[in-house]
Amino acid sequence: MEIIPAIDLIDGQCVRLTEGDFAQQTTYHTDPAEVAKQFESLGLRRLHLVDLDGARAKEPVNLPVLARIARETNLVIDYGGGLQSAAAIQMAFDAGAQQVTAGSIAVREPKTVQKWLKEYGPDRIIVGADFKDNFIAINAWAEQSDITLEAFLASFSEMGAKTFICTDVSKDGKLQGSSLDIYRKLILKFPALQFIASGGVTTIEEVRELRAAGLHGAIIGKAIYEGTISLEDLAKEVI
Repeated sequence: MEIIPAIDLIDGQCVRLTEGDFAQQTTYHTDPAEVAKQFESLGLRRLHLVDLDGARAKEPVNLPVLARIARETNLVIDYGGGLQSAAAIQMAFDAGAQQVTAGSIAVREPKTVQKWLKEYGPDRIIVGADFKDNFIAINAWAEQSDITLEAFLASFSEMGAKTFICTDVSKDGKLQGSSLDIYRKLILKFPALQFIASGGVTTIEEVRELRAAGLHGAIIGKAIYEGTISLEDLAKEVI
């Protein structure tokens, strides 16, 4: 299972939100590149970089931060937030992202994302399946769609997507545990897909449970910054 630390960006700084609520924001570091270097120094190889400004603006805002992290580390970066066009995706790739995450646009314009999957390949386009109460959430989690999580996954599986970041919005940033039971059900129902757990991962024991359940990856954010998972313990879980 891939261990994927997260950096969420607002105004070029490393922050975390609770349940995606911009009113519940905590700033942890003013220099995200230094945080990324610390991850790399401990042997972590991946980074989930979220442009929260971009998610609100519907276009990438923090590309200079992406470019600096890509320039100063060898981390494999997946970038999301505000990617609404092929031009925006290309800018993210040009800035150093190896993968991008298609979030709200996958709900609003599935044919557009299907085109990206064909053009760039499913290894470079991750589909963001943000959900709450089994329904897909969109627009920086401010709205809930009428599409169920399973219907969404089935639809994009048919379009050629293979990797999904599944974030339970109700768990995100609360440090109360992730939706392990939901992930187990998804793995049973869609054995050919790769699921990356996101939202609420709180302890190193939980990381091990996610691996045992068959998750492809686990994104860990607030638990690192609040110290409920130490970077040293996390580094030991990297295979």
